[in-house]
Amino acid sequence: MSTTPSPPAAPPPPAPPARSAGRAWSVLMVLCGAIFLEGIDVAMLNVALPSIRADLDLSTGTLSGVVSAYVLGYGGFMLLGGRAADLLGRRRMFLFWLGVFLVFSGLGGFAGNGWTLLVARFVTGAAAAFMTPAGLSIITTTFAEGPCATGR
Repeated sequence: MSTTPSPPAAPPPPAPPARSAGRAWSVLMVLCGAIFLEGIDVAMLNVALPSIRADLDLSTGTLSGVVSAYVLGYGGFMLLGGRAADLLGRRRMFLFWLGVFLVFSGLGGFAGNGWTLLVARFVTGAAAAFMTPAGLSIITTTFAEGPCATGR
């Protein structure tokens, strides 16, 4: 039997940089605010439907299209939004699509006719479909899971 020394074990990989607790909570507040905005966007339209119909002189069919446009954009692009966040970066996708969401929500608020409102609602829904999975992914990767995360 020989007593040849074995090579030393590889050093452990470096730990990821620690995030300050204040920054992490700020990130959480921004993400929750954006996702809340996305959720409230669907609900607030139902309250405004009578005044939208009166102001823009929309038919019942066009009015139902205004409601459906957001949901079609949202549902149609949700899976693509999640995959794009994986490939192109969560933070980049979240910030870009949050900007698109805000711009087209404002455009929908200032719409002077039904077609502008329909397009704005569809693009807002598509932007939410890209923004929401990226935001939720940022939350799950920023905060550790389990009892050590809560300090118990």
